[in-house]
Amino acid sequence: MTADVRMVRRVVDTIAARQPVVVVVGDVILDRWTVGAAERVSREAPAPVVRVTETIAVPGGAANTAVNARALGADVRMVALIGDDETGRVLRDRLEAAGVDTRWLVAVPGATTTSKDRIVGGDRVVVRVDDLAGPPSAADTALLAEATAAAVQGRFPGTPDTIAAADGAAAADAVVVCDYDLGVDAAAIVPVLERDRPTTVVVDAHDLGRWRALQPDLVTPNAGEAAALLGRDLGQGAGRAETVVAAREEVLTVTGARNAVVTLDRNGTVLLEDTTALASDVHRTRATPASEQQASGAGDTFCAAASVALAVGTPVREAVSFAQAAADVVVREAGTSVCTAEALVASVSAPAETVVDHDQLADAVEEARRAGRRIVFTNGCFDVVHRGHTTYLRQASELGDLLVVALNDDDSVRRLKGPERPINTAEDRAGVLAALACVDLVTVFATDTPIPLIERIRPDVYVKGGDYSPEMLSETEVVRAHGGEVVMVDYVAEHSTSAVVRRIRETAAGNGRAAGNGTAPAGATPTDPAVTGPGEP
Repeated sequence: MTADVRMVRRVVDTIAARQPVVVVVGDVILDRWTVGAAERVSREAPAPVVRVTETIAVPGGAANTAVNARALGADVRMVALIGDDETGRVLRDRLEAAGVDTRWLVAVPGATTTSKDRIVGGDRVVVRVDDLAGPPSAADTALLAEATAAAVQGRFPGTPDTIAAADGAAAADAVVVCDYDLGVDAAAIVPVLERDRPTTVVVDAHDLGRWRALQPDLVTPNAGEAAALLGRDLGQGAGRAETVVAAREEVLTVTGARNAVVTLDRNGTVLLEDTTALASDVHRTRATPASEQQASGAGDTFCAAASVALAVGTPVREAVSFAQAAADVVVREAGTSVCTAEALVASVSAPAETVVDHDQLADAVEEARRAGRRIVFTNGCFDVVHRGHTTYLRQASELGDLLVVALNDDDSVRRLKGPERPINTAEDRAGVLAALACVDLVTVFATDTPIPLIERIRPDVYVKGGDYSPEMLSETEVVRAHGGEVVMVDYVAEHSTSAVVRRIRETAAGNGRAAGNGTAPAGATPTDPAVTGPGEP
């Protein structure tokens, strides 16, 4: 499900009003990005030559979680070990510039601050160089534990437990532990948090089993971490969610957590709650598809947003949906990115960037209609989006003020087009359409025709492309019955999806014959019914 606009705004407003104190404890990293154009290959080695145009240094790891929590409106205290090197000084400066309180950072003489340097040529990472901090000494670990206790209690390190900080700092509302196997010792930190446990404790760790005794309110394993916890593979694609749901009790037992949200990258998240008895009642979120060529720190953003939401009393299901919406903001950006409260509200409020369910669509259409806006509706499979589609959608958008695109789900595409379609999943197709400037709202429907949806939202204009006439469409009578207009726009024959797929397969078959095998690939015959027929989207 997508994030509810009203819920997101309510949580953002609550955070702004309460300004919860969030302590982030963990492994900090300085992420550096050296960006330039890769125009040629070096004569010295088979490697691209990158002409540098800029270098960017941003907080990463636990520091990225802290910056995101601050950007969403929390009062954030960063607790971590850093070196007394230049990297450590840059990291501290970047944290302070973002508004994070760094008085609980512990600078270790002679130590290295972990950094990850990426060289980016064009839009791809050419190479990444990691400079990792060594394991901390027992004395350094003790200093980190003391700094954690002080940050949670609202005092400076080294002052007695009974003495508050000079500026009247409050005790923590939430603690977020970010353990990436770079030196945070659970054995030292857990007793501190058990003694002065705040209302909310969230753990994001490569090995969550180390934090089991803490009994976190929420843990946030990704697919790989969940597989490691369970000692078995989760499977592939969307099917991973079913595996995770079936293993709910095991995940909660191994982690000791009250709740676990397993992040499945492009397949969104699955929330496992200790109070959920039925698989049908499992809460899920859907992610916005994005490029995987560069890291975005979306996991850090997700953890930060969920933690801040829980810190102000948001129910766990809403907190997870809130966190997914925040992660969707940063995956659109290149590099380690931050989601501000303003960007989050703008994202969920901007129809062109949002794929909505039918209830949200009905609400948005009703609001637009009250404002006097003309509603335009179209539908289709939009399997391989091409110039024919964009021309058609642009023409449709010019017929009114709000363009709604209803997208056939994968099962209905198979029923309409054959077993070899769709080529792209509904999730991917929706993400592409939502990125088009001419499209205002995207929704997915499961029926063979959009008539039930048309009856619900009653568009002013129903648009169809291709070699149709209004009399050929079963939707026409329904649209006109509500006083709407049916408009046919230009059909670009050479740019239909079927034509594109047919040309791809014919080219593949031709290449196969040219290679001397004399046969086309299985299923690639030009007369295949799955790739011929009317040029509908």
